[in-house]
Amino acid sequence: MPEGISRDDLRAAVASGVLDEAQATKLMILSDQRQGYRANMIGDDEPFELFKGFAEIFVTVGLVLLISGFIGLSAFFGNLALIPAMSVVISVLLAFYFTKKRRMSLPSIALCIAFAGSVALTVFALLVGPYQGASPYDALLIGAIGAAAMLGYYRVFRLPFAMFALGVFGIITVIAVVEVLFPTNTSYTASVTDYFDLRRQPYLALGTLVFGVMAFCGALWFDLQDPHRVSRKSASAFWLHILAAPALVNTLVMSNYQAGGSVGTGLAIFVLALFTLLAVIIDRRSFLTAGLVYMGLLLGTAINETGSELAPVLTMLLLGLFVTSLGAFWTQARAWLLGLLPDFPGKHRLPPYEDGLAVPE
Repeated sequence: MPEGISRDDLRAAVASGVLDEAQATKLMILSDQRQGYRANMIGDDEPFELFKGFAEIFVTVGLVLLISGFIGLSAFFGNLALIPAMSVVISVLLAFYFTKKRRMSLPSIALCIAFAGSVALTVFALLVGPYQGASPYDALLIGAIGAAAMLGYYRVFRLPFAMFALGVFGIITVIAVVEVLFPTNTSYTASVTDYFDLRRQPYLALGTLVFGVMAFCGALWFDLQDPHRVSRKSASAFWLHILAAPALVNTLVMSNYQAGGSVGTGLAIFVLALFTLLAVIIDRRSFLTAGLVYMGLLLGTAINETGSELAPVLTMLLLGLFVTSLGAFWTQARAWLLGLLPDFPGKHRLPPYEDGLAVPE
C-alpha cells in the first residue's frame, strides 16, 4: 500500500464503518495491481486483536459487574427461566452500543459470551428445571436453539467471535444427536481420549470428525471470500479454525496413536504431516497450533524409546526448533509448496503467495 495508507488503516476503516468490506478489498486489490504486491508486503505477523487498549478492559470489567448485578437483582423478582432471559435482553441492548456503534473488541466478546450463556441457561431452565439432569433430547434442543440464536446474533452485529460461540453450540448439537441415535455406544470410559478414538467410541468420534469437517468448510468459505484478510470474514474464519483444528486433529491423530505399535505411530505422524501442509497451504498458523501437543507427544515417545534421561528436554528443544523455523520461514515455505502444486479449484482465491509473499493471518 502507499505510505499514506496501510492494511491496518483499511481494517480500521472497515471497523468504523467508513468503508464496507467490499470497498476495502477493491481498494487494496487496485493498489496492489498498480504498485506491485512485493513493494507493499507487510510484516509476517498474524493480526489478532483481542482488545485495543486498557479502556476496553475497564469497560469489560464494568459490563461483567453490571450483568452480574442485574442477574442478582432479577433473582428476587423472577423465576429461574426469567433471570437468564432478561440477561439475553440486556446483552443485546448493550451490544447495540458497544459492538454495533463503538466497535469495541473485548466488550463485544464479553457481551457475546453473556448472550450465548444466557440463551443456553434460558432453554435449560425451560426444558429441565432446577436440580435435574439434562437428557440427550434436552441437549439437542439447547444446541440447536443456541446455534440459531448465535447465527442471528452474527447477522445483526457481524461479530467474528459469534462464529466461535455458534461452533460450540454446534458441537453440543452433534454430540446430542449421537447420544440420541446411539445411546448404548457412548458410555463413559476410563479415559477422555477414548471419546476421540474411532475404534473405542466410533459414533461419538465420528460425530466430532463430522463437526470438524463442517467447521473447517465454514472457515474456508470465509477465507476464500477475503484472501487479502482485511474484513471481518477473515476474523470469522480464524475463530472457526480454532474449533475445527482440535476436532479434526484429536479424532484422526488419537485414533491412530492409541492403536499402538509402529503402524499406529506412523499413521499419526502422517496425519500430522498432512495437517501441517494444509495449514501452510491455506496460510493459517492457528490451524496448525492444535497439532503441537501431539507433535510433542509423538516426539517424546520416540526419544523415550532410546532410554535417554534427557527425553523431556530434547522433546522441547526439537519441537521448539521446528516451530521456530517454520514460523520464521513460513512465507518462503508456503510460496515453495504452492509453486510445486498444480492449479486446483480455489487456488487463485487463497492469500497471495508469489515470490515468497503472503498476507499475514
